[in-house]
Formats: sequence, structure tokens, C-alpha cells
Amino acid sequence: MTKHMTGTRKEWLAARLELLEAEKELTRRSDELARRRQELPWVRIDKKYRFETDEGSASLADLFRGRSQLLVYHFMFGPDYAAGCPSCSAIADGFDGSVVHLANHDVTLSAVSRAPLAKLQAYKRRMGWTFPWASSLGSDFNFDFNVSVTEEQQREGPVEYNYRSARPPFGTRPPRDSRALDAKPEAGGEGTPAKFAAMVGTDVATYTRERPGMSAFVLEDGVVYHTYSTYARGLDGLWGMYQWFDRAPKGRNETVAWWRRHDEYNKG
Repeated sequence: MTKHMTGTRKEWLAARLELLEAEKELTRRSDELARRRQELPWVRIDKKYRFETDEGSASLADLFRGRSQLLVYHFMFGPDYAAGCPSCSAIADGFDGSVVHLANHDVTLSAVSRAPLAKLQAYKRRMGWTFPWASSLGSDFNFDFNVSVTEEQQREGPVEYNYRSARPPFGTRPPRDSRALDAKPEAGGEGTPAKFAAMVGTDVATYTRERPGMSAFVLEDGVVYHTYSTYARGLDGLWGMYQWFDRAPKGRNETVAWWRRHDEYNKG
């Protein structure tokens, strides 16, 4: 016998209609937040970032691919990683289905990581992805947008992530108020950084020098402007699987970081 509350269809409908009002309010609030994102001031970018892409060397403006808007997912794949972060990989599994629709509405979606292009290309082939993915190796791009830290910053701190400054003990357990060490903090736990470090083929200190995030840019009259960035739980909406879990009977139903790359579930 289930331990969950049960009821009649009439009781269910009454509770569902009450919940519907709360869902409608959340939708209206979400619309308002989207409007406020779009009203943020644009910040002109004058630094000349360079990237390596499948088409060759590229500027930030080149990443727009002829469109006026660019969404960048800051994918955790450092130069010393052997494979991409499992959390970022779970998010990126949803990109290909959206890329074509975004592209036909004047928006380019691209991932950017510090790993060399050859590593990114090999991992894309393994995962079966086709979305654009650029290497920022040798560029300040990741550091300027607070998704990478140097070894010196890691040792000395404090470092900025998710719009706050903290002195996380990199290589040890994540502090309870930090979002820097775990892409999905509520599913984390003390062993998560070590687990994911092993999954990318490196140590915890190296793994945690990269962080997840996304940034938005606009190209107008030949000038690139930064319009928005979000990190940590701000990425929740991009996790397609979590939108489904939040509507499943048992919800996220997790106490540890359980997910793997999509080609690893049947490997024991």
C-alpha cells in the first residue's frame, strides 16, 4: 500500500485547480523576469577574444554566424580534462533539438570551453552532438566571464562566482554556501567533486578550476555587447531532464549526483 496521500478524483481535481493558480502565478512571474533580463543595460565588449572553431580561427563576432544574438553555454571542459563534465553533458544533450529553431529566429547557440578544439571535436563525436562548440584556449574569455580560475586564484582566493566572492577550499569539500564546485548543488554531497573529477579523468583541484554558466550577447552595428550571464541554479531551466522530473510523481528524488553521460548508463 502506498504511503503517499490518496483521494478521490473530486479531491484530486480540487487540489489540482488550487495548484493551477500557483502555476499560473509562477508563469506570470517568469514572464516578468524574462522582461527584466531583456531590459538589463548592454555592456560593450572591446577586448579581442579569439576562438578555434570547426571553421578555423574566429572572433567573438564570428561566433554569431551571421545572426544578431548569441547564447554561449560555458561548458566545463578544461585543457587537462580527458572528457567533458557529466553535468554539462546532461544539459548539452538538449541543445541539438533547439539549435535549428533558435537559428531560424536570429539566435545562435554555441558552447565554449577551454579544452583544445581536437578534444571538443572528439567528445562531440562520442556524444553524437552537432551544435557549434568553440575552444577558448589561450583566451581570457572564460576568466573574464567568471567560469574559469587560475591555479594561483585557486590557492589564494577569494574568487568570484555567481556574483559573489568566496574563498572555497578547492580540492576539499565544498562549502555549504558555495555554488562553485557543483553544477547541481542540491544533488551534490561531499563526494560529488571527487566523483566528477574522476569521470573527467583528472583530480578535484583541476576539475574545479572550471565552472558552469551561460552568457548572452548581441551584435549591433558591428559592435558586440554582453547582455546577460547566469550560473549555478540559474542554469536549472536549461536542464531538460529536470523539467520532466519536476512533473514526475516522485520529482527529482535524489540525494546524490546520480547521473552519467548518456552512453554510460549500461556500463555497470
